[in-house]
Amino acid sequence: MMAVHCKGIRLAFLGTVFLILTRQARGQVVQAENVTVMEGDTAEITCKLHSYDGSIVVIQNPYRQTLFFNGTRALKDERFQLISFTHKQLRIALSDIRVEDEGGYYCQLYTEDTHHQVAVVTVLVPPRPIVEVLGEEPTENGEAELLCKVPRSKPPARIRWFRDNKLIQGDSSQVQTGKIFTITSVVRFPVERKDDTAIVTCEADLPSVKGQKHRIDFPLSVRFSPTVKVQSPPVILREGDDLMLACTVTGNPQPADVVWSRLNDSLPERAEQRGNVLTISALNTLDNGTYVCQAENVLGRSADEYVLVVYDPGAVVEPQTSINYAVVGGILALFVFALICILIVTVWYSMRQKGSYLTHEASGLDEHGEAREAFINGNDSHDRKKEYFI
Repeated sequence: MMAVHCKGIRLAFLGTVFLILTRQARGQVVQAENVTVMEGDTAEITCKLHSYDGSIVVIQNPYRQTLFFNGTRALKDERFQLISFTHKQLRIALSDIRVEDEGGYYCQLYTEDTHHQVAVVTVLVPPRPIVEVLGEEPTENGEAELLCKVPRSKPPARIRWFRDNKLIQGDSSQVQTGKIFTITSVVRFPVERKDDTAIVTCEADLPSVKGQKHRIDFPLSVRFSPTVKVQSPPVILREGDDLMLACTVTGNPQPADVVWSRLNDSLPERAEQRGNVLTISALNTLDNGTYVCQAENVLGRSADEYVLVVYDPGAVVEPQTSINYAVVGGILALFVFALICILIVTVWYSMRQKGSYLTHEASGLDEHGEAREAFINGNDSHDRKKEYFI
């Protein structure tokens, strides 16, 4: 009896295995596809049906709430829309998707047996960087400190800094709240006056996701004291002419006002200032003098001068030329340096030639002394000719 009982159990087990293998051979009755989508986009969830016989089809969200029942919406959420429902598939769309919508969506077919598959929906959060200055705005010959922040990302974003298209090193940190990451990065570097309006770039991306790179260009604002330059008129001024002086001012912050004045005297009554421009009409010789343009901001002040010379109408005046004394001085210095080099080479060559002459002369004296000594001592090394008398 025991043998018969064991044989029955074995047959039942083999029958179960055969049934499972038969179902696998027929293929899955329901199939679902995983979906990865960016936050705010639309996710399409598809349930593929095989050998559908008109039975009940249900889609449930990760909280096991029924979304659609045989193509009819069951959950009052307008973001879910039915795209299609045929004997081959049921497809729905979820618009304006959120991180909270992430999870497994169940495709279930109720026949004699319950068949289901899970479509895993993954929601990514693209990085949106913002840049700001830490502390006060940087000042020339000081240091700039910038913060780049990605308030929300999933997975954690990577932040990189660029200056003049060159990578610069920053210090990054992250904080996780639920499934969301907050990433911050701080960069510090010295700045000069010329760095005002220069561009520093913060780039944030998701290293594991292609096509999700976001950059923000941040123009630097470097504070510096003003620079003033008076644009001189290129003509000779005579009595009766009009004078217009323009004053160019740069600075950060930009000076609010430009002040014109005349050294040791007041401005002529005919002088009129409009913004940075000073105009004097109907000039005469009493207007001669040094005119000063001055500007000031919180970091300092600067001034530039123009010397006005008004000539009589009939005066013969040579045209004034603008000489760049720095260039002239540089040329003269180069000429003097070249002259000194030539003198050094000449002296060195002369000394070398003189040394060579003295060496040869000393050699000649040695030979002459040897010859004289040989003559006196009668030790001439050369063979003497002998004479024979017959």
